[in-house]
Amino acid sequence: MDNQETLFTKIINREVPAKIIYEDDLCIAFRDINPQAPLHALLVPKQVLPKLSDSSQQEQSLLGHLMLTTALIAEQQGYADAFRVVVNNGEDAGQTVFHLHIHIIAGRELSWPPG
Repeated sequence: MDNQETLFTKIINREVPAKIIYEDDLCIAFRDINPQAPLHALLVPKQVLPKLSDSSQQEQSLLGHLMLTTALIAEQQGYADAFRVVVNNGEDAGQTVFHLHIHIIAGRELSWPPG
């Protein structure tokens, strides 16, 4: 996979500060700098994967880990039963940092459809 340095790799490497709320060997989660809800965290794999659509069978275990970790973070933050998971894939979908990340949003009423 692409080893291009992104803002998120700089956060992972502690070159850019962030409010980290979770970390393990595979991923890191931190508060979004422009929160849309009381909980708005970004869960980022430490492996650089530019977009979800760039993943393959090789990332199946990592992607499963990210989803389970999303639920764990929501629970740890007090939102176990009411949170939204968002992945923007590509510029036209609103992705601005090309390092896969999951938005975990909770703590307010969330309408549908989003955006």
